[in-house]
Parts: sequence; structure tokens; C-alpha cells
Amino acid sequence: MTAQPTQPTHDLTANSQRCLQQLMRVWFDFERRLSRVPILQRLERGQFNVDDYRNLLLHLRQQVIEGGRWISRCASSFDRDYLDVRSEVIKHARDEHQDYQMLEQDYQRVGGDLDTLHTQEANLGTDALHAFLMHRASLPNPVDLIGAMWMIEGLGQKMAASWAERIDAAVNTGTPCTQFMRYHADNDDDHMAKLYALLNRTCQSEQDIQRIVKTARVVGRLYAMQLEEVDYDDSL
Repeated sequence: MTAQPTQPTHDLTANSQRCLQQLMRVWFDFERRLSRVPILQRLERGQFNVDDYRNLLLHLRQQVIEGGRWISRCASSFDRDYLDVRSEVIKHARDEHQDYQMLEQDYQRVGGDLDTLHTQEANLGTDALHAFLMHRASLPNPVDLIGAMWMIEGLGQKMAASWAERIDAAVNTGTPCTQFMRYHADNDDDHMAKLYALLNRTCQSEQDIQRIVKTARVVGRLYAMQLEEVDYDDSL
């Protein structure tokens, strides 16, 4: 369906290389899960429509808003031995915390009602994903959240551009309505490069590797669950 996140161009430590090899296997599993998500199957098969897109944005908004919160919490949980990591994560939170505004503009461009968007409750997958990330972010020195960032930034780096092109073709509003996805497609390469540097800094032991990989696995499963819930009929 898509390619994996781009390999780093700078040198990785031996620990980082082992961690990255395992993260790539997690990514392939995540990709397979996404290929079975109904709304993404419709997008892939050319059966996607404007109602699908509005519904997708409706369900993604809460996760985007919460992203800035757990990343900020993560930054605050690093102690003085990780001041350099804290600084980088703070920059990442700053870059992400207003992204939801682009999503809201896209939603309006395809006829979405802002009151509906603002009152939409997070779905089960979003709730589970945010609860897990906030829990991990609240622990001391949460280096494992590098795995979470790697998964989520990988979506922007390798999937967002393809999704945006397919959505613009399917929705055909006359004006682009995918600025949120295109922004991440254009900027997440830089974010990924910074994550590889953080991987070198934080991946110091086999325990670090296992924590980072496990968190990436959980994030992949919960993110796929979030997208599966887009099609859930709560009237049943």
C-alpha cells in the first residue's frame, strides 16, 4: 500500500540500528493493518466520497489536538540528564500543537459544520491511544515515546501525500481541501531526521530498544483501531 519510513542518511549507533530493524518490522505490520481498514480500502479502490472525507476528519481532529498535549507532557517528564532531549521534544510539540486548525479549515472546505466538529467525541481508538500515550508520557524519562513519534511521523512522511492526492481527486471540490495532510507530507521528513538523532541519544541499552519497539507496536494497533472506528455505527 505504501513505502516504509525513509532510512536515515546519518550514522546510527549499533543500538539504534538494532532498534530501527525492529521498528521496520512493526511498521510493516502496521501497514498490513491499515490495508484492512474499510475507509482506507475505499480510498485505495476509488470508492471514497466527500462524506467519507468529512467523517475521516471528524474522527481525526481529537487525536490531532491531543497530540500536542502528550508530546508536551513527554517533554516535561525528562530530567536534567536529558535536557537536550527535552529541548527537542518541546520544539516538536511547538510544531504540532496548532495543526488541528488546518484540519478544521479542510473540513469546512468540504461542507463540514464546525459545531459538529467541535462537539464530536473521541472514538474508542482515539481514547485508547491518548490514554496510553499520556500514561507513558507521565513516566520518568519516557524514551519509549520515540517509538510513538516514529510511527505517527511515518504516517505523515509516507502516507499523507498519497492520501491527499487520492482524496482531492475523489472529492473534487475545485480547490485543494487537503492542506493538513499535505503539510505533514512536506514537513515530516525533517521531523523524522530529528527522531533518528533522538534515537541515537536515547537508545542506550537493550531495555531501551524493547521499550521503544513495544510502544511503537501499541501505537500502531491503537491508531489502526482509531481508523476502524470511523465506520462504526453507534446506533446499533
